[in-house]
Amino acid sequence: MTSDRRPALAVIGGSGFYDFFDGAAEQLEVQTPYGAPSAPIAVGEVAGRPVAFLPRHGGKHEFAPHTLPYRANLWALRTLGVRRIFAPCAVGSLRADWGPGTVAVPDQLVDRTSGREQTYFDGGGVHVSFADPYCAELRAAVPKSGVAGLSLESGGTMVVVQGTRFSTRAESRWFAAQGWDLVNMTGYPESVLARELEMCYAAVALVTDLDAGLAAGDGVHAVDVFAEFERNLVPFKELVRRAVAATESTETCARCRVHDGVTLPFELP
Repeated sequence: MTSDRRPALAVIGGSGFYDFFDGAAEQLEVQTPYGAPSAPIAVGEVAGRPVAFLPRHGGKHEFAPHTLPYRANLWALRTLGVRRIFAPCAVGSLRADWGPGTVAVPDQLVDRTSGREQTYFDGGGVHVSFADPYCAELRAAVPKSGVAGLSLESGGTMVVVQGTRFSTRAESRWFAAQGWDLVNMTGYPESVLARELEMCYAAVALVTDLDAGLAAGDGVHAVDVFAEFERNLVPFKELVRRAVAATESTETCARCRVHDGVTLPFELP
């Protein structure tokens, strides 16, 4: 890959979001100290600029949320030159007024996962600022108007659960009682690993269902989640493309450069 085709922007696609480019894309196999990423990284073009795309779960959904090679995925993107990442994902809603077809751009995160490799710094005194887990500049690039029937909500808190099961009704009601808005299985540690590598990161969350504490009937079922995501996939991809096109800077913003003045145990790729 020539230096002028190195992608500074990337999209990590979630469940059902396995490809991104309409035209030709170069497929790159990238090895990292943490193994191989979920899939080869495709580098194509959006709005005249090179953009990297990685299907989070693999091209055929080979990886469950708790088995994803999160560290390899983020390291591979950084190695290719990526500095800013949009992370579309499927979420359940903890609010009755944010129904299926809503796209939320959260500004806060709560981690309820366990046992996941969540840092590159296993020794030493490296502690990153994570008070605001999502890049404000990338969040602002997401279009404020809906696309083909999708409604947009800016802000909100996403709680990330371990999976692979969905929440019980009691858990769901507890999450909602805390004032949290969305529930997801993959938003952590992906977001903090991006921060450790000084890459801007923003989740773009497509609501596929009302979570168990709100829903009547038998609760959330995977087949319904995938069907709802598929129903909205075309406009959702268009929304993400518009966000990529609207992103002016290709450098890490000042707030996401968290290692200034810190001696790291290794150089960032």
